[in-house]
Amino acid sequence: IRWPIASYLFSRPFSSDFINHFQLNFFGDLGTAWSGSNPFSEQNSLNTNELTIGGEARTGEITLRLNKEPIIGGYGVGVRSSLLGYFIRIDWAWGIEDGINQGRQFYLSLVTDF
Repeated sequence: IRWPIASYLFSRPFSSDFINHFQLNFFGDLGTAWSGSNPFSEQNSLNTNELTIGGEARTGEITLRLNKEPIIGGYGVGVRSSLLGYFIRIDWAWGIEDGINQGRQFYLSLVTDF
């Protein structure tokens, strides 16, 4: 969701493209990927981790059966505006995996409009 602050608060445009295009952004994402018949099956590669013990000598192998949540997501907030003909975005995002918040990530993007 983009919220254009200047056009919302003021009824006239400014001479500055930076102020005219300044926006707050709110975003979220939810998704999954899997192998096998469904994302919750034991055959899903997300739920199996095979480890080799002993490096190249291969003294043994261990298969770990995990119970990971296949649905992950993320959310965040940011600001966006026009600078020198490009759009610059500054975002702070949080990921969620296995129902646990993965901490904040900072992103800086210089893009053209879409």
